Amino acid sequence: MDIGFIGLGNMGFPMARRLIEAGHKLVVFDTRKEAIDKLVARGATAATSPKDVADKVETVMASLPSLKASLEVATGANGVIEGSRAKRFIDLSTVGSQMAAKIHGLLARRNIVQIDCPVSGGVGGAEKGTLAVMVSGPKAEFELLKPVLDVIGKVFFIGEKPGAAQTMKLANNFLSATAIVATSEAVVMGVKAGLDPAVMIDVINAGSGMNTASRDKFPRAVLPRSFDFGFATGLMVKDVRLALEEMKQLGLSMEVADAVGRLWETVISAEGAESDFTAAIKPIEKKAGVVVGGKMGGLAGK
Repeated sequence: MDIGFIGLGNMGFPMARRLIEAGHKLVVFDTRKEAIDKLVARGATAATSPKDVADKVETVMASLPSLKASLEVATGANGVIEGSRAKRFIDLSTVGSQMAAKIHGLLARRNIVQIDCPVSGGVGGAEKGTLAVMVSGPKAEFELLKPVLDVIGKVFFIGEKPGAAQTMKLANNFLSATAIVATSEAVVMGVKAGLDPAVMIDVINAGSGMNTASRDKFPRAVLPRSFDFGFATGLMVKDVRLALEEMKQLGLSMEVADAVGRLWETVISAEGAESDFTAAIKPIEKKAGVVVGGKMGGLAGK
């Protein structure tokens, strides 16, 4: 299939690369020329704008970092909405159900179908093609696109309602956000009491407390103190805020979610939006006066 791909960042680039390797012909655009050039070297065709992409292909995919970027790329000046050939816009970004529905309505005026398609699994999943791919949109469009989406991960059809896949993604990321801060508090408690954090993680992973943070994030990025798992704190906070917003719009009282939201606001204030989200443990450590893992495991300054 001829495919346009807009947004060649940490997630977008490996997804686009996998599509090229699978034999699809890509027209690509990003604000960074070096990202475009790397894919052109692999056989892609460069475009000069989202509109230019939508002038060249019927199917446009996008992986973007913010709600504003998704809205502008899809419906703004020189956006996909102004393209002469585009028939469908597949948004791989996390924008929340309200924004997805808004983009759906605006594109529909130009007879462009919006396919809501957020993904989960991080940069590693994008590299290996093992992402969880959540899709909402017309069933016929889903069937047409499934062979393409199979290249980037395991595909789940959530429903036809605009934004349904976004709700699923926010539920997933809320659990991921909860796992990292809850595991951080548990391990900090143990270290403060004199336990070995590496042994703690081994026990948790062999027991009923095992979760994605203890299984993946702690061994790879927290205990070695590398904090390089590949997902920015700013993006996680964006997703948590969107989840809280959606919960409130549904009239839900979410006590755990509110507490998790407060914790992540502390993390972004202390560590910054560009920090890796595994750095969420740092303000928890600081308050407790301990350092988890690395050569300084134990009481701070010990």
